[in-house]
Amino acid sequence: MEAELAVTPDDVRRAAATIGGRLHRTPTLSCRSLAPGAQLKAELFQRTGSFKPRGVLTKLASLSAAERERGVIAVSAGNHAQALAWGAAVEGIDALVVMWEGASEAKVDATRSYGASVDLRAGGPVEAFERLHALREETGRVFVHPFDDPLVVAGQGTVGLEILEDVPGVDTIVVSTGGGGLVSGIAAACVPAGVRVVAVEPELSPALHEGLAAGESVPVTPASLADALSAPFAGALPIALCRALGVEVVLVGEEEIRDAFRFLYERAKLAVEPGAAAATAAVRAGRVEGETLVAVVSGGNVAAQTAAAILAGR
Repeated sequence: MEAELAVTPDDVRRAAATIGGRLHRTPTLSCRSLAPGAQLKAELFQRTGSFKPRGVLTKLASLSAAERERGVIAVSAGNHAQALAWGAAVEGIDALVVMWEGASEAKVDATRSYGASVDLRAGGPVEAFERLHALREETGRVFVHPFDDPLVVAGQGTVGLEILEDVPGVDTIVVSTGGGGLVSGIAAACVPAGVRVVAVEPELSPALHEGLAAGESVPVTPASLADALSAPFAGALPIALCRALGVEVVLVGEEEIRDAFRFLYERAKLAVEPGAAAATAAVRAGRVEGETLVAVVSGGNVAAQTAAAILAGR
């Protein structure tokens, strides 16, 4: 199987060596109130508040001196934006991030605070990718894709390596999913080791579900409150990896995401963002089960007013 994959367990191990010591090793926490044998991989405690720096640092480490001089560019609703801004600052590389009108003000502000320039001229996710292409042509910057790049995917897969090491006998890993970079990276690391990997998407932002059904990347119109999962399409590479590795996809509704968000705040004491609650939502709804199950809590970048509204049941 490994010989046929664009990202293999060895690639993920190389990424782990590349970024080793530069990021937090996030904890895996027992959560019996979710399900017997359930644990939570708390990636919200990662630098910049999500798993994204793993892939960013892996990609930036591959750049030549000439590429670093040109600077980097990305498109993101917020978590990849913050990760690239932070990673580029650490590496001494100039960064420009394309976001869009209506993006979380907290995430825009954080991206700027890490040192990146932010372009907000796009009206939404689809237009943001169009704006990205124009700016790449204009500036010559190196594109750091949020999910459709083998180095980024391998970097995200280091989450899976840590789970394998910290949870002996894990049989099921459940992953909130947008463009597919995290779930395909975890699958590349863990499925060859005999672990079942399940992607969870909002019903209103089903990019990977639709891409797998079509056999290729197709556009969707994301409309979920889980803005971190609002990819306008799933990556071709994640689709191919998920198909080859037998990754299942489960869809959850908006109220199920809110319910899981409240559960993680109130019972697990984790200050998550809505997108990070999707994996837990699928377990709470009974759509995913496992004897030794790990739900990845992928991020915690949420505006205070959004969290307050969900916790208040609004």
